[in-house]
Amino acid sequence: MATCYRHPSRETGVSCSNCGNPICPDCMTATPVGMRCPECARQKTRVRSARTIAVDPIVTYALIAINVLVYIGTSSSGSALGGSQGGSVYQNFALNGPDVAAGDWWRLVTSGFLHYGLLHIALNMYVLWWLGRELEPSLGHVRFAAIYFASMLCGSFGALLITPDSLTAGASGAIFGLFGAAFMIGRARGIDVMRNGIGPLILFNLVFTFLVGGISIGGHIGGLIGGGIAGAVMEYFAQRRGSTIPGLAACVVLSAAAIAASFAVA
Repeated sequence: MATCYRHPSRETGVSCSNCGNPICPDCMTATPVGMRCPECARQKTRVRSARTIAVDPIVTYALIAINVLVYIGTSSSGSALGGSQGGSVYQNFALNGPDVAAGDWWRLVTSGFLHYGLLHIALNMYVLWWLGRELEPSLGHVRFAAIYFASMLCGSFGALLITPDSLTAGASGAIFGLFGAAFMIGRARGIDVMRNGIGPLILFNLVFTFLVGGISIGGHIGGLIGGGIAGAVMEYFAQRRGSTIPGLAACVVLSAAAIAASFAVA
């Protein structure tokens, strides 16, 4: 019979569930994971939660800063303050089918950082700030950025598919992608997405998209679907494979497919 490591004269059949040392009744501390010795009982296990993982959503803040700086730059010439689409910046960098077909591939990305008017950017940046603070801490910086840009490119494809001749701009395609990713990730983690607000917000924004004029329906739907696919694949590989690399690779493939499809329909 083993003896207590602190009281050699006492025989015992119980061992510490953490270190394995034999312990007598006087040295036992009951825990949810079994009996522990005095030393192990004093140890504190660090609990990681959504608040403690990747504390600061720095990618979200960086994206907001870039969008705001671009808006200020375009507003200085008066091309964005009144919602005008005639400024040279918009003519050269907003999304437009014929120009993309002619080789202006950068419009697929730059259009996602241009906005028409103060209300346009204010709404988009508020939603980006809200979604980013929820998603980025749980996903990590790199995975969040991958989903964002994959959604942006899918949104550009959707806009070109539905309205190829319109001059389209705004971060809403990428933001709808974050909605889609949050929905799919929440479902994969067993979260009731209708109760936590994501489901109703998606429905509300879809109704708003179809009822209000001047909104890129293709950009919103394309971003939502692309973000949903990216989020679902990312979460699948994280849970089943325990690795983020396959999910990131899937986002790269999705982005490449969206670029190729955009040139095909432009």
